Amino acid sequence: MARWCASKDWPVHPLAPGRKTPAANCKHCSRPGHTRSRCQCLPKGRWCHGFHAATVDPALIERWWGRNPDLGVGVACGAARLVVIDIDDHPQPLPGRDRILPGIPIPDQVDLTGLTNGFHSLGVLAALRGAQSPADDASTLRVRTPSGGLHVWYRAPGDARRWHSSVGQGGGASLAWQVDVRAHGGYIVAPGTVTPAGAYTPLEGAKEPALLPAWLAEELSRTGHLRSQRVPAAKPQPGPSPARRAVIAAGGGRDRAARVLASALAEVADCASVPQGAGFTDKLNRAAYTVGGLVAAGYLGEADAERVLLEAAEFARPGQDRRAAPIVRSGMAAGSRHPLQLRSRP
Repeated sequence: MARWCASKDWPVHPLAPGRKTPAANCKHCSRPGHTRSRCQCLPKGRWCHGFHAATVDPALIERWWGRNPDLGVGVACGAARLVVIDIDDHPQPLPGRDRILPGIPIPDQVDLTGLTNGFHSLGVLAALRGAQSPADDASTLRVRTPSGGLHVWYRAPGDARRWHSSVGQGGGASLAWQVDVRAHGGYIVAPGTVTPAGAYTPLEGAKEPALLPAWLAEELSRTGHLRSQRVPAAKPQPGPSPARRAVIAAGGGRDRAARVLASALAEVADCASVPQGAGFTDKLNRAAYTVGGLVAAGYLGEADAERVLLEAAEFARPGQDRRAAPIVRSGMAAGSRHPLQLRSRP
């Protein structure tokens, strides 16, 4: 399957055997504070950092999957010039009416009985626009997921880097409740990939992605999935970075502490480019542990430390503060029991 995807000019990267998440980084890349921007694994042809390692190089593909045939296959959507509509069918309580179709009010008199999944919410959106639901679009590649969902593959019009991913929790940049968007900054599981729950199976009909329908492109633009072509003018930075300001506010501004803090925050912020499968919880917990050690050693104050950690978490996973806050608090508490004494404190 990896070779077939590469033949379509879709860059591929390994998924963990039997799972839909990227294969684990090497030990070096898994260390706290490591960031992709400084990583030497990608230039050396290793698969660290998920979809950022995606390739169409036959030699790399042969090396990765030839030696590890149990690896699954992920496709980097942005590099493959794809926009994939990921329709979920998860047993979840229905959210508020304002979160079913973000930006489209649903009056109280509308009966929502029977609306239970992404197929339904996307169907409502399509009906409002007088269009066919992507779930029923046999003109394009559609792949049934083991959980009963559906991946609807489309070719991205124009510059694929302008189309961005989201997770369909019914807020922020979501297209619809239980409908994810996989585009630039994300990946999709390739057809034929097998997990313990089942296989990703193409449906009858087209075996190639069709061009993204115009009405759907307009909806994605409306919900913030299409970035402007304008390049904003660079704004002067009045003063130090947030991480640096946190250290200064704590009364030190010590360079080494600032670097450790900035590195910890960067690891969390890096998760913004991967909506799922980035190990966000573990990375936030490790960062909080490190920062807790800095607090215990007197390099910065507890309030400042917690604030910048929550800011980094909000950047990586907008609207998930209820999830992030307890991770930050418990990680800092654990780290505070082991003060982080740096080698030098100039």
